[in-house]
Amino acid sequence: MNALIRGTVTVAAITAAAGAGLWAGQIGLLKLPLSHPTAMTETGHVATGAVIYYRDPDGKPFYSIAPKTSDNGAAYIAVHASEDVSFEPKSKAPEMRAASAKKIKYYRNPMGLPDTSPVPKKDSMGMDYIPVYEGDDSEDGSIKISPVKIQQTGVETVAVTRRVITRTIKAPGVVQPDERRVVVIAPKFNGYVVKVGPVTTGTRVKRGDVLATVFGQDVLDQAARLLVEQNAPSGLRMPSGAFVGATRRLQNLGVSDEFMDEVKRDRRVPNALIYRSPIDGEVMERNWSDGQGFKTGDVGFRIADHSVVWMTAEIAEDDIDSVRVGQAAKVMTRARPGRVFNGRVTVIYPYLTKETRTVPVRIELANPDLALLPNMYADVEIATGNTMVLTVPTSAVIDSGNRQIVLLDRRNGHYAPREVKLGRRGDGYAEVTSGLAEGDKVVSNGNFLIDAESNLQSALKTFGAPSITEASQ
Repeated sequence: MNALIRGTVTVAAITAAAGAGLWAGQIGLLKLPLSHPTAMTETGHVATGAVIYYRDPDGKPFYSIAPKTSDNGAAYIAVHASEDVSFEPKSKAPEMRAASAKKIKYYRNPMGLPDTSPVPKKDSMGMDYIPVYEGDDSEDGSIKISPVKIQQTGVETVAVTRRVITRTIKAPGVVQPDERRVVVIAPKFNGYVVKVGPVTTGTRVKRGDVLATVFGQDVLDQAARLLVEQNAPSGLRMPSGAFVGATRRLQNLGVSDEFMDEVKRDRRVPNALIYRSPIDGEVMERNWSDGQGFKTGDVGFRIADHSVVWMTAEIAEDDIDSVRVGQAAKVMTRARPGRVFNGRVTVIYPYLTKETRTVPVRIELANPDLALLPNMYADVEIATGNTMVLTVPTSAVIDSGNRQIVLLDRRNGHYAPREVKLGRRGDGYAEVTSGLAEGDKVVSNGNFLIDAESNLQSALKTFGAPSITEASQ
């Protein structure tokens, strides 16, 4: 550069120098001359040589090949040939002086490839090989990085600690009724429907609402016998005074206590039997019409209580090992955008759906306002993990596919590669099952530089690094 400075300066050279100064000054690499108008260098020496260009007196990235003044009338400052431009930070000077006092063992590839040379050389891209001095490598496989490099590359270390790894598993799901909250109205006798109540499929009913009035000859026969037993002499009764025969038969026919109490109270047999809703819910199925006959077991109504519903989520085969009963789950539906329904895993079904390679998982959800409807699609998120495990940040892991490596901080700029076995991952952390102990420090940021050094050192341990003595022979 000094040769260029002492030569004839063209307009293009000045423009290039100005552009380079602007770029380097913006990123903090270029140390521009002092902003005061004296011809002194940064080391305190008097500037010598010809004036090669002029710079803005306020330190702005403006330059001129001829003397000129700024907008505020101040004269541009002359830059002499001896005022060389340096792209190296001042903090590197002690390191370079210390390195020059050491003996160079060999030169390594500047791109971190396993290639060394006993003499200075360039790679295929024209980059100089980097000298390796005595003491910069070690026999135990550790890597030594200078404090300046550590600071420049932003190397950070963290301690290996125990924490709960929470991993969110996402899966599609479908809303289904709670099987325990579904009832059917199915008579246990033959008969016909006298009249259906004011209910249809989809009607919301309450407990005790009239569903239908039916006639059944078997029911009326047993009701008449109940009256006979009620008027029977006391010697034919049970010691408690209860009537067993007709009462038990009516119960077996599914007749309510309300009907039997009415028979005993009014001392007459009603013409028909009234069916009422046993729960609050929605009529999911109505199969009866006025005058319709039915046989024993025919379903007249199906009613479901949807205040609590099930969400059946299809969990991928690879994720099912992380799911446990009792884990919290969040449900988001397409029909209710922005709303989150919270529930918990209650059942993991003991089979795999071979077509989709998924395992059904049941999540129980409260649904007081009936916002979740059966067969509604939803997106399910299950937060897995509830135990403390040994962890490292995932950014600390160098994964080659076959092995996972972390860089162990041995202090004073020494780092050693350590193979680890990993378990679950989540929240930016990975579980360590072997290879590290609690309290160890590993590199979590900037390990790309140390990784290159580590790969080089590994190659050197395998092939052997040439020494200066061998090179001279």
